[in-house]
Amino acid sequence: MNIVYLNGQYMPMQEAKISPMDRGFLFGDGVYEVIPSYLGKALGFDLHLARLNRNLKETDIQLGLEHKDWRTILDTLLERNNGENVGVYLQVSRGADTKRLHAYPKGIAPTVFAFSFDIAAQKLADKSTVKGLKVSTEQDQRWSRCHIKSTSLLGNLMHYQHGQSAGVNETILYNSDNQLTEASACNVFVVKNGVLITPPLDHQLLGGITRHILLDIIRKEGLLEVQERIIDMSEVRQADEIWLTSSSKEIAPVIELDKQAVGDGQVGDIWQSVQATFNRHKFDY
Repeated sequence: MNIVYLNGQYMPMQEAKISPMDRGFLFGDGVYEVIPSYLGKALGFDLHLARLNRNLKETDIQLGLEHKDWRTILDTLLERNNGENVGVYLQVSRGADTKRLHAYPKGIAPTVFAFSFDIAAQKLADKSTVKGLKVSTEQDQRWSRCHIKSTSLLGNLMHYQHGQSAGVNETILYNSDNQLTEASACNVFVVKNGVLITPPLDHQLLGGITRHILLDIIRKEGLLEVQERIIDMSEVRQADEIWLTSSSKEIAPVIELDKQAVGDGQVGDIWQSVQATFNRHKFDY
């Protein structure tokens, strides 16, 4: 049985109900996080919670939950659902009002919802067993506040479906200047001549927690030269390796871009080395 959390109570998922007047339902007016956990140990919990709090502040959603409260919710869901490799989804909407108005209402309580779900086991750093991803590209048509992890994900969903309809795993996005932003549900890294390159954080992309941890580990361990800079799509198409990162994918190697091989079309040696180091140090965060 999948036990979920809703507004201070734990219950079976089928018993969880929200008002149809909830602004998360009507407007996508809310923010969320997804925290991976392996064998009961959450990865990057403090980093995820810090981002959630930043997004709550940026969207002016007033919530009284503290760090320890979120920790209790996560630990309780892990305990009650008995999962080994589990993602925990946390969502806060602005709450339910008595009428539908675009302006932020006053005096309503946010809706807090959380549930757990199975995720893949930790990725082994073995390029002979890891299946590389195939991706397509598309011009980024989303809004200009992608740094907020909002539940308003229709733009992301439409880009993701573009890839699904093309029979590939993901869609890599670029802006009107032909510059890489991110993928529909991942951050993007490019390897060229032993240098790791990724776009700088701004309003065009989400500051991923896996992205943050990966960059910190690489710099501390001195694995590669790192450049956070604007990347023209011509560089992406000429890359030796391309990686996608997210909480559920960790570091996922890409072997095909728009039906063209990335590098030699195989999972790369640099990915294997970096994934191995990432596995050794990721639970330091």
